[in-house]
Amino acid sequence: MTMALAGDIIAAGQDASCHILRFSLQAPAAPSGSAGRNGSGEKGPRKRRGPSPAGQNDTQRQTSEVTVESLHSVRTDFSPDALQKAVRFNADGSLLVTGGADGFLRLWEFPSMKKTLEFKAHDGEIEDIALGPDNKVVTAGRDFQCCVWQQDQLVTGLRWNENLPGIPDKAYRYQACRFGAVEDNAGALRLYTVQVPHKRERRPPPCYLTKWDGKSFLPLLTRPCGTEVISCLSISDSGTFLGLGTVTGSVAIHIAFSLQRLYYVKEAHGIVVTDVAFVPESQRGRELLAGNEAALLSVAVDSRCKLHLLPSRRSLPVWLLLLLCAGLIVATILLLQLAFPGFL
Repeated sequence: MTMALAGDIIAAGQDASCHILRFSLQAPAAPSGSAGRNGSGEKGPRKRRGPSPAGQNDTQRQTSEVTVESLHSVRTDFSPDALQKAVRFNADGSLLVTGGADGFLRLWEFPSMKKTLEFKAHDGEIEDIALGPDNKVVTAGRDFQCCVWQQDQLVTGLRWNENLPGIPDKAYRYQACRFGAVEDNAGALRLYTVQVPHKRERRPPPCYLTKWDGKSFLPLLTRPCGTEVISCLSISDSGTFLGLGTVTGSVAIHIAFSLQRLYYVKEAHGIVVTDVAFVPESQRGRELLAGNEAALLSVAVDSRCKLHLLPSRRSLPVWLLLLLCAGLIVATILLLQLAFPGFL
């Protein structure tokens, strides 16, 4: 139910354990058989085969094989209903952090998987974990708390509704948290959190997105993001876009600057979306975008993976905008001169 990537390493949560796997892509094996042998391996004249469906051979030649090797397995949760609910690598892949139903945060050296720290972070389940560049850890729990930790010391607790007095403290809980870069500002960092209603109501209240300063952890902007309960959150590499999945299977893309929604597909899966991830903004990723501004992958309990493309937004050149503004000013002056002779 949970997964983190570090190069060719997968940390995957299964029940109370974290499994460390290594995957690799291999070119497909050469077709068996050779000239002078028929399909059964017997010598003799080659038999003609009917034409294969268009593109089938090309697809088979281009498809690589994925091999997975199991490296390690450790138990990461010890509650009666044990379940690992979150796992993250740090930036250089030397540290793995896990959290689960027992509310404990556990830090592991990687690749040795030696446990270096363990402490009670929440009174209840840990829903999500985010790691900052200085190894500060942010945890979102079902106890209405979102906490920033340095090792096992509490740095601060987040209060998303401190400027929204109409919302009680325990009406919402934190569902997800992620750090993101700031476009065109290499030294800046943002933290994004999702707040969902604690109780289901006949007329569901909205969920909220909050953007925080990634260093001072002060709230910068909060906006509603629909009444469907959010299940997962992802940030694009450049920090420009946020991807959201919901428990009803819908998928949305928001722009990070204003948190406004740019893209939405209602019930794209029809059942809870378990994760969303943007196509990396690498050279290969840009080739896959094919002129689109962003691409988001979503996976759900329906065992389907879907691709969502955000078309490039059209924008006018700055010089054209300035020319239009100058034209409007001139037209306004002429209209005033006609309406009020001697105005100038």
